[in-house]
Amino acid sequence: MRTKLAIKTDAFLGKHFPERRVFLKSDNDARFIRLRPITQLIALTGSALFVAWAIVATAIILMDSIGSGNFREQAKRDQRTYQARLNDLSGQRDTRAVEALAAQGRFNAALSQISIMQSELLASETRRRELETGIDVIQSTLRDTMKDREAARKQVALLQSEDGAAIQIAASTAPMDFLAEALERTAKERDQVILDSQDALLMADELNQKIATMQEQNDTIFRQLEEAMTVSVAPLDRMFREAGMPTEKMLSTVRRGYSGQGGPLTPLSFTTRGEKPSADTLRANRLISQMDQLNLYRLAAAKAPFANPVKDSFRFTSQFGFRRDPKTGGRRMHSGVDFAAGTGTPLYATADGVVTHAGWSSGYGRLVKIQHEFGIETRYAHQSKLRVKVGQRVSRGDRIGDMGATGRVTGVHLHYEVRVGGKAVNPMIYIKAANDVF
Repeated sequence: MRTKLAIKTDAFLGKHFPERRVFLKSDNDARFIRLRPITQLIALTGSALFVAWAIVATAIILMDSIGSGNFREQAKRDQRTYQARLNDLSGQRDTRAVEALAAQGRFNAALSQISIMQSELLASETRRRELETGIDVIQSTLRDTMKDREAARKQVALLQSEDGAAIQIAASTAPMDFLAEALERTAKERDQVILDSQDALLMADELNQKIATMQEQNDTIFRQLEEAMTVSVAPLDRMFREAGMPTEKMLSTVRRGYSGQGGPLTPLSFTTRGEKPSADTLRANRLISQMDQLNLYRLAAAKAPFANPVKDSFRFTSQFGFRRDPKTGGRRMHSGVDFAAGTGTPLYATADGVVTHAGWSSGYGRLVKIQHEFGIETRYAHQSKLRVKVGQRVSRGDRIGDMGATGRVTGVHLHYEVRVGGKAVNPMIYIKAANDVF
């Protein structure tokens, strides 16, 4: 038996949704479909739900589109600001490099002047010693001459007291005249030696003053060079460490494979007599060591992937780190950065190396792997076309493929990875440093 509630429900539905019949007529027959009130209610409810779902979905899509546009504009503004900062840092780096080169030139000129002044000082000292020795010899000769003169006078006095003194005095007049002339010449030579000695002392004082001035200039040059080395070496060391590259091992590797003209810088040596090096020598050697380290950093930077794999217009669509997976919606580690551009956009190697993989890889699609120095590997995924082969040696800036949408993707882009010792690191560290290094 039907309950009162069911009866009232049917009456309510019958009032608002009266039973309807849909007739279907053919040539030979006529049929109808009965639309009961409950059937009409279900159809109306389903239609209302569908319309509501369509309205909500449209609103969500519009809001997402507006939010994406704002995000792109913010990303463009951030990129322009970052580019301006990079250009400013690059200009500062070039200014520091010019100052360092100028300071190095002044330092080399100062070293040459110091060498000349040291030679002049040594020659002056030698001359002074020779003059002192000459003065001693002349004084000794003068004393001997004065003794001989006194002896001659005594002999003359003795001869005058004896008979026949006139003859002997006449005979002794010639030696007395010779002694007087010798004494006069000795006095003149002594006076000349004294004058020469005084001139030598004045010259030595002038040389000492010049040396003091040169030392002050050298100290200024040293300070400028030390400041330039501090400004140049410390940021490079921090940049390599942030990139996950062990600097000591890296510099040792570069030093072993050094093939530049002239070889690495060698310490200065101003003496061959086994004396301890002076403070200036130690200071100069420290600067030379820092310059050598700066040169090794420069060579290492040329071998590391400090470059951008995309040179045409692009936008960053995903950064390094944990993110929401675009396929599953779950949280997942993103081991690279994504560059979005048009299909076929050229892709370039970011450093010299050897291609170790060029083909299909699950998830990556068409993938190129390049092995570089210091255990660094770069990966270029989702390509539409590969332009290199396994075993091929490439240089920085060589085209290796075209951007595409192969593999596990939601659109056309390049997935770019940098791995050090097999461990993924943030490629933006290398990309941001690219403008400062090259």
